[in-house]
Amino acid sequence: MASLNKIILIGNVGADPEMRYTPDGNAVTSFNIATNYRYTTSSGESKEETEWFKVITWRKLAEQCNQFLAKGRQVYVEGRLRTRNWEGQDGQKHVSVEVGANRVIFLGKRALASLPENGEIEPGDVPFN
Repeated sequence: MASLNKIILIGNVGADPEMRYTPDGNAVTSFNIATNYRYTTSSGESKEETEWFKVITWRKLAEQCNQFLAKGRQVYVEGRLRTRNWEGQDGQKHVSVEVGANRVIFLGKRALASLPENGEIEPGDVPFN
């Protein structure tokens, strides 16, 4: 039986991306994006909720996201969800849900001359360790 784990998000970058390198030299960049959901309650009141997502990119995509993304920039992210479990130094168990991005498109009015013509970066093989 087939299965699918895919998420598509359009939102705004919450802070400048952070890039690091793995011991074997692969670039890893993480950043958070915020998505907004607007709705009207049964009493007619307008409400807005913000949901935050942690996005992880690898290799060339990681380097390009680190170079071109900045706080406030609108971005399209496509990838898969991954849940990580770990135990902290205090013995507490923690859970984190992340988006392993395999496609990122830079959106918005701010054009950068060094971006690809369509603002899209899509590497071939993007691992999500």
